[in-house]
Amino acid sequence: MQWSSLLATSLALISSGVFAAPSVQHPKIGKRCDNSASDRSCWGDYDLSTDYYNEVPDTGVTREYYFALTNTTASPDGVERMVLLVNGSFPGPTIIADWGDTVVVHLYNGLENNGTGLHFHGIRQNYTNEMDGVPSITQCPTAPGESMTYTWRATQYGSTWYHSHFALQAWEGVLGGIIINGPATANYDIDAGHIFLNDWTHQTADEMYISAETSGPPTLDNGLINGTNTYDDAGSRFEMDVTAGSSYRLRLVNGAIDSHFKFMVDNHTLTVIAMDLVPIVPYTTDVLSIGMGQRYDVILNATETSGDFWMRAIPQTFCSDNDNADDIKGIVRYDSTSTSDPTTSAYTYTDDCDDEAISDLVPYFVYDVSTDSEEDDFAVTVGKSNSLFRWYMAGTTFDVEWEDPTILKVLDGNTTFSDSEHVIQLDTANEWVYFVIETTQTIPHPIHLHGHDFFILAQDTGTYDSSTVTLATSNPPRRDVAMLPASGYLVIAFYTDNPGAWLMHCHIGWHTSEGFALQILERYTEIAAITNSTQVSDTCSAWSTYATANDIVDDDSGV
Repeated sequence: MQWSSLLATSLALISSGVFAAPSVQHPKIGKRCDNSASDRSCWGDYDLSTDYYNEVPDTGVTREYYFALTNTTASPDGVERMVLLVNGSFPGPTIIADWGDTVVVHLYNGLENNGTGLHFHGIRQNYTNEMDGVPSITQCPTAPGESMTYTWRATQYGSTWYHSHFALQAWEGVLGGIIINGPATANYDIDAGHIFLNDWTHQTADEMYISAETSGPPTLDNGLINGTNTYDDAGSRFEMDVTAGSSYRLRLVNGAIDSHFKFMVDNHTLTVIAMDLVPIVPYTTDVLSIGMGQRYDVILNATETSGDFWMRAIPQTFCSDNDNADDIKGIVRYDSTSTSDPTTSAYTYTDDCDDEAISDLVPYFVYDVSTDSEEDDFAVTVGKSNSLFRWYMAGTTFDVEWEDPTILKVLDGNTTFSDSEHVIQLDTANEWVYFVIETTQTIPHPIHLHGHDFFILAQDTGTYDSSTVTLATSNPPRRDVAMLPASGYLVIAFYTDNPGAWLMHCHIGWHTSEGFALQILERYTEIAAITNSTQVSDTCSAWSTYATANDIVDDDSGV
């Protein structure tokens, strides 16, 4: 398609508020407007057609944040319990930046008896591996009383979140949102910000973990929408005021430890415009399926003229249990003075923990996956079939040490790793790697990869058979969390363009702590040169001093 024809087509679609995906890769369109409610597709000299993996605005702007973690108590649903919070709030403060900005986060660990590390979920951390915030992999834990500064570039745009990656801290309250402003694939009037969906327990997650280890995933007490809900007539609902005829961008995050949600707003249809920091061709749905760690940007059109409507986050009983599953709700109000509970009814849905249909998840910017054969023979602890790694869930139990992270081993020149460290070494730059992830368990799992978007080539129940399964390599969905179906398989691919040690794991909190993980050591020989060795060693030295003085023992997987 010629540039002029593409521009004319894009301009014609502006009035509809929905922007067509490019049919082929093409030069970026020049600046046509400022990003506004009437045209969200552009961003100064950049727009939706810009290849954001290779081209990023140079804003020269630094956004700086100061976070302090503290032990305290809170009553998100009216029941008081111990929590760990960022700057005293749940969710924590939102990091807001523009596409191309540099983000600096100063993290002070004010916790009484916990190390910590802050992971910026879905941020690719191109050539900034030590900023990924994963104790035992990219850093030692930050000790109590110590600080760590994270610096990274906002090369993507959209919605995501940050959370602790130390044991189960994320589900004690150490989490918050990230907004990176940029173009969008449909128009909207108002950015309503994050809608966090969390499950919740009246015991701490650490207390519940004892039961999870011995008896399997426990039944959870409740759930929260943006940090609040009711329980036994205590607490309060999240409320959102809207104006008839306006449209609202909602940045949905599933921050749960073990709940797959179906999200809906009664009587309203959602337009889905992005998944996991990847803009997609818009589609509409009444009910959105969102797994642990996943994000979706949706537009809520206020198509009613008046009234109060339930906003629902319904945990799916197919893969978890919740004692308050029918009452995890917020309220959308057309009259801000109303105090009435809605009387509206939920949409019908199928109770499952499946991803949204692959056919709906079409990335706006087109990328195809190479089908060239992979010839390198990697020494790995998972099977390899043809050019595909196969990760069997009954395989190695992941176990790494807080005081000896992978990145420190690399800086020390260590090239030997134990089976329990489950290292898959990818030494060749800029090649495609395929993984088959397969399970015989009747439980689905949200698989998250750090440092990359991955491409979903196949996803189904049953046993993967390369002779019968056709891999989708033409602009398949790409994201950083995808559901491995129960008794099924997930085939993904990514490109080795980011040197570092990257975790791949199930995002169910219990499962990560129980060793459901492996790590990708990508382009080993390049890692040391791009790593701030002084920061790594200083953090490890402080942790070693603290751990020795307090007789700290790592009793989970280390991540």
